[in-house]
Amino acid sequence: MSRDLILGTAGHIDHGKTSLVKALTGIDCDRLPEEKARGITIDIGFAHLDLGDIRLGIVDVPGHERFVKNMLAGATGIDLALLVVAADDSVMPQTREHVEILKLLGVRRGLVALTKADLVDETTREVVSLEIRELLAGSFLADAPIVPTSAHTGLGIAELKAALAELGRPTPEDPTPSPSAPSPALSAELLAGRGKGGEQDPRNSVALAESEEASREFTPLPSGTGDGGVGLLEWFRLPIDRAFVVQGHGTVVTGSVVTGSAAVGDEVEWHKGDGTFELVRVRGLNNHGKPADEVHRGQRAAVNLAGVPHEHVRRGQELARPGYLLPTKVLTVRLFASADQYRRKGEGSGPGVNPFLSLPLKHRLPVRLHVSTAEVMATVSLLDCDSLDPGQWGLAQLFLAEPVTVVWGQPFVLRDSSAEHTLGGGQVLQPTATKVRRRHIEAIEQIERLWAEVPDTQALAVAWFAGFRGFAPMDLVREAGIAPERVEPLVAKLVADGTLAELALPSNRRVLVHAERVCELETRILDVLSVLHAENPLMTTHDRQKALARLDYVGDEQLLQSITDRLVRGKKVVGDARRIARADFKPKLSANQRKLKDKVVEAHAAAGFAPPEPKEFVNQAAGNASALKDIFEVACAEGFLVKVTDEIYLAAEAEAEMRRRVRERLLTGPGATVAEIRDLLGTTRKYAVPVCEYLDRVGLTRREGDLRVLTESRSAATP
Repeated sequence: MSRDLILGTAGHIDHGKTSLVKALTGIDCDRLPEEKARGITIDIGFAHLDLGDIRLGIVDVPGHERFVKNMLAGATGIDLALLVVAADDSVMPQTREHVEILKLLGVRRGLVALTKADLVDETTREVVSLEIRELLAGSFLADAPIVPTSAHTGLGIAELKAALAELGRPTPEDPTPSPSAPSPALSAELLAGRGKGGEQDPRNSVALAESEEASREFTPLPSGTGDGGVGLLEWFRLPIDRAFVVQGHGTVVTGSVVTGSAAVGDEVEWHKGDGTFELVRVRGLNNHGKPADEVHRGQRAAVNLAGVPHEHVRRGQELARPGYLLPTKVLTVRLFASADQYRRKGEGSGPGVNPFLSLPLKHRLPVRLHVSTAEVMATVSLLDCDSLDPGQWGLAQLFLAEPVTVVWGQPFVLRDSSAEHTLGGGQVLQPTATKVRRRHIEAIEQIERLWAEVPDTQALAVAWFAGFRGFAPMDLVREAGIAPERVEPLVAKLVADGTLAELALPSNRRVLVHAERVCELETRILDVLSVLHAENPLMTTHDRQKALARLDYVGDEQLLQSITDRLVRGKKVVGDARRIARADFKPKLSANQRKLKDKVVEAHAAAGFAPPEPKEFVNQAAGNASALKDIFEVACAEGFLVKVTDEIYLAAEAEAEMRRRVRERLLTGPGATVAEIRDLLGTTRKYAVPVCEYLDRVGLTRREGDLRVLTESRSAATP
C-alpha cells in the first residue's frame, strides 16, 4: 500500500531549491511571470514525486527574506523537510531562519541536499558539511543524511531519491515522556514565577546559550510530535493556500490535507477568515493533475467548490468537517522564544558583535502570527512573567486582529510586526479561549493540564474553562486533541466518576459541565430561593421563571432549567414547571396568622363541597388581610386544603371524598354530566363546573362531549 506524504523545501535564496525539485520531478515550480523574469521564487510552488510505495507532494518555498510569510504558508502540514544548502555559499541567514521555522512547526524528519556540489572541490564540500552539522546540532536534522547534488549535471539525484524513499518509510514513534514529568523548561518555571520579570539580565545571549543550552532547544509536546498529534486525527481539514477559476468548473482551491479525508459530493465548512463560515459542496477533486474521488491526509489537493465566488476566497481560509473548527480571536498557547535570532546583513557585524539579536518576547508585544496558511497581527499577553528571553518557555495568550481557526496542539510561528525576524512559536493549548487573568495560579494550573496529554485531565480542564456554558462531547476533538472514537468512553467514565455532569437540554442539546460548576450553580439557585423566601416568608412557592431570571448573567436559561430539574430530582427543591421552593422551607406564621389559618381550615372542613371564598375572611383577618392569600397557600402546603381555583379551596378530606364518589359513579356507567356530578356532590353549579375542570386537570377524569369519563378505566380497557 502506498504512503502519501508532504515534503517541503527550505533554504536560502539562490541555493537551488526550485532547480533541485525540477531535477527530481521534471516540474518547474516557478509558475508566476515575475518569478521567470527575476529568476527567484516569490510564492510557493508545487510538484509531486512517485517513489514506488512512497508518494510525495512537494511544496517548494521561496528563500528570500521578504517572502518568509509565503514560506510559512507553504510549510503548513509538511511531513518531511528537504533543507537545501548550496556548496558554494554554505549556511546563510535564511538557512538558519528556515531551520528555526521548521523546528517551531514541529517537523520531526528530514534530510539535507548539498546543491551545486559540482562547483566546488571535495575539501570545500567537507567544510560546508561541517558548518551544516554545526547549525543542525541538537535539532531534528542533527543526524540527517547530507546528500551532495547538482541539478545541472544530475550528480546525486538518484541517491537523493533513494534517501527520500527511505525517509518516507514508517518508523517507531519517539518515546513519550511521562506526563507527570514534563520538560523542565515549562512547569517548574511557571509555578515558580520565573522569567525575566522586566529586569535586565546582565548576561548576553551568547553566555545564555552556553550556560542554558539544554533549554534553548525547541521541544514538542510530550507525545513527541510537534503538532501534538494533530495530523493523526480523522476529521477532514485543509488550509487554503491558493485559489483560481477553471473555465466550466468554477472556483478551485488548493492546499495540503493536514487531517482526515474528503470525497466528491461531501459537504464541508468553508471558514472565511472573518469569523463566519458556511456549508459548501465538494464538486470535484484533483490530486497532482489527476481527478480523484477522494483525497486524504498527506496529499496535495485541488478542491472544486460549488457556488463559491472566486473573489471571496483567499489564502488563510480553511475547509473542514462540519462542526470541527470554530473561529476565534483569542488563543492560549505554550510559547517558546527562539534562541536563534541572528542578525541580518546591515544590522552590525565584526569582532565583538553579538551574533544574536537578543530580542525577548515581551508582554503586550505586537507580533505577526503565522498559523496554518494564515497571517494575522496579534498582541502577546504573557501569563506567568513579563518577558521571555531567547530559549525560554512560557504560557501566553494571543489577542488577534482577525479570527483564525486552529485546534489543540497546532504549531504556530511568531514574527515581529515589521516581518523582519522570527521571534518564536509554540503550540496552541486553547483553540477557543477567553481572557485569562495574568498570574492567576488556578488558571495557569488548568492550562498546564491541557498540555499534559492525559485525556481525563485534559477533558476536565476543558470543562473548567467552559464554565457554566459547558461543552459538547465532540468539542474535545478540537479543544484537547482527543481522537473521536475515544470521546464517548472517556465522557462516560468521567460522568460515572462524578467529575463531569451530563445535562440534556431542549432541542436535543447535550452539554457537559464540570461537577464543580454544577455544584456552584445549584448553590446559587438555592441561594436565590432563600432570598425569595426571606422576602416573602408566607409564600410557599415562587414563580420559577422569575426566580431563575435573577441568574440571567449565566447566559443560558435552558441550562438553569436543567440544573433546577436536577435539584428537584435530588429533592433539594420542590415544585413543578411553574413554581418552585426550597424543600427545607417552612412558611413562618405569626400567632395571629396561625389562628386565622386554623379558622380558615375549620370553615372549609365544615362546608364540604360548597366552601367559602377567601374574600369572606377579610373581616376576620384584620391586620393580616394582605397576607390572606399566602395563608391559604400555607394551609395547602401543610396538607389541610387543596386548591381548585384561585377562589375555591376544598378541605383535604372533602377533596378525597369527592374523588371517591366520582370514581365509584363513573365505574358503573358510561359517564356523567356536570349536572349529575353536581347532584352527586350535593353542591351547586358554581362549584360543580370548576370541580369538574379540576378533576380533568389532575387526571382523574377526561371530558368527552358533555360527559366526564374515568381516565383510568379507559386506560385499563386499552390493550
